[in-house]
Amino acid sequence: MGYKSSIAKLAANIIAAAIYKEQQNAVAIQQRLMSSFVHQAAHTDFGKKHHFTDIKNYTDFKAAIPVRDYEDIKDYIALIADGKENVLWPGRPLYFCKSSGTTSGTKYIPVNKLQIDEMIRAARNSLMMYVAETGNSVFFDHKMIFLQGSPELDKHGAIPAGRLSGIVYHHVPFYVNRNRMPSYKTNCIEDWEEKVDAIARETMNERMSLISGIPPWVVMYFERLLELTGKQKIKDVFPDFKVFAYGGVNYEPYRARIEELIGFKIDSVETYPASEGFIAYQDKQNEPGLLLNINGGIFYEFIKADEIFEPKAKRISLAEIELGVNYALILNNNAGLWGYNIGDTVKFVSKDPYRILVTGRVKHFISAFGEHVIGEEVEYCMMQACAQLNLAITEFTVAPQVSPAGELPYHEWFVEFTRPIENINALAQKIDELLQQKNSYYLDLRQGNILQQLKIRPLKPNAFIDYMRSQGKLGGQNKVPRLTNDRRIAEGLERFIM
Repeated sequence: MGYKSSIAKLAANIIAAAIYKEQQNAVAIQQRLMSSFVHQAAHTDFGKKHHFTDIKNYTDFKAAIPVRDYEDIKDYIALIADGKENVLWPGRPLYFCKSSGTTSGTKYIPVNKLQIDEMIRAARNSLMMYVAETGNSVFFDHKMIFLQGSPELDKHGAIPAGRLSGIVYHHVPFYVNRNRMPSYKTNCIEDWEEKVDAIARETMNERMSLISGIPPWVVMYFERLLELTGKQKIKDVFPDFKVFAYGGVNYEPYRARIEELIGFKIDSVETYPASEGFIAYQDKQNEPGLLLNINGGIFYEFIKADEIFEPKAKRISLAEIELGVNYALILNNNAGLWGYNIGDTVKFVSKDPYRILVTGRVKHFISAFGEHVIGEEVEYCMMQACAQLNLAITEFTVAPQVSPAGELPYHEWFVEFTRPIENINALAQKIDELLQQKNSYYLDLRQGNILQQLKIRPLKPNAFIDYMRSQGKLGGQNKVPRLTNDRRIAEGLERFIM
C-alpha cells in the first residue's frame, strides 16, 4: 500500500464518523443553514424585496419566499451578468454554471467559492465513505480518469460561465490532480467522439484505478479502448481498476453491459451533483439510496411530486418528510438560490441516516391517459424483465402512442439491445405485467381496455449515439430522458428502428 492510500485509509474512518454524527442532528443542521442563509442575504436585492429581516422561522420563510423556477429568476441573473453586486447573495458569483433548459434555453446558475468548496468536499466524502466501508484505498496510488465536459470557460456578461464539470476542473485538490487524467488539452476537445478516442489513446497504457463518468459515455469509452488495444475485457487493459464512480443517470439499466465490458463485478460509487449543489452520495455498497448531504451548503424543501403544479401545494422541510413518498426537490443554497425547483424528484428510503433515491424528473413522465408513469417505474420494470429473461440493453426511452390507426393506444418503448433478441413479445409482455404491478393507474387502464399491451421497437446498433449526435448533444452531461409525455424524441428515433 502506497503513502497516499495509507493516509486516505486513516482519514476515511474519521470523516465517516463525523458524517454519521451530523446525520443524527440533520434537522437541527438544516434549520441552522436556513437561518444562516437568511441572515447573510438580508441586505441583498432579493433579501430586501422578500423582507428577510422579518423571517424568524420556517413558517415565515415559506410565506416570504415562493417556490420558483428559472423563468422566475432570469431578471436577477441578468442583473448579475451586467456586473451588479449583492443581487441574490452578497458580492458576485465566481461563475455561472450552464445547464440545459427547455423554455428558457441555456440556464445560468450562480456558483460562488462557498458552493465550489462544498462540491469538492462532498466528492471527497463520497470516496472516503467507500474507503471507510470497504478498506479499499489503493486506487489513490494509481491514475484516475474523469470523463467530463470541457474545462474551457466563456462568459455570460461579466461572469465566467461553463458546465459544472468544467468549472470544478479548475478547483480539484492537488492530491487528486497529480493522478488525474485526461490532460487539459484532451479535455478541451469539443467533438465527443474525437475526445473519447483521444482519451482512450492517452489512457490505454496507464495504471487506471478509478474511472468516473456518466454510464452511457463510459460504455463508449470502454468500447473504444477494446477496439484500440485488441483486448477482450477492460480488466485486461486496466488490471488495477477497482472503483467506478458515476452520476447523472440510474446505473442499473447499464450495469450488465458495463460489467460485461469490464469482465467482473466492479465496486461502484454513485454521486448526485447538480448545478445547484452536491445533493447526495452513496455511503454503503449494499444499502439502497444515497446519503443526503445535509451540511453541504443547501437547505432542502420538499413538495409531493403529484402536487407540484398545484397553486397551494404543501411545502415541507426535512423534519416532516415521510418514507416512500415521491417528492419534488426544492433547494436554497449559499450561492443565492431561493425556493428553487430543480426539476428532480426523490424518495426517502431511510431517516437514520437520511437516504434518498432519485426517482426522475418533474417533467419526465407519461400521463397521456392519467397513468402517471415515472422514470423510476420504467427503469425498474426494464431491469427486472431483463434479469428474468437474461437480456442486456444499451439504452431505452418510452413515449405514448395516443392515436394509432385502427387500434387501442399504447406505450411505445424504443430499445437498443447489446445483442440480438429473439422474442420481443415475451419481453413486452413481461415489462407490461411488471408495470401493472408497479403502477395501479396503468393497471386500471389495461384492465379497462383503455390501453393495449406496450410495444417494443428494437433499434439499430448505436441508435442512441446517432440520435444524440443528430441533436448536437453527444457526450458530456447530456442524456436521453427515460420517458416523455410527447412524441418528440420518439419521432427522432423512428428512423433507427430495425
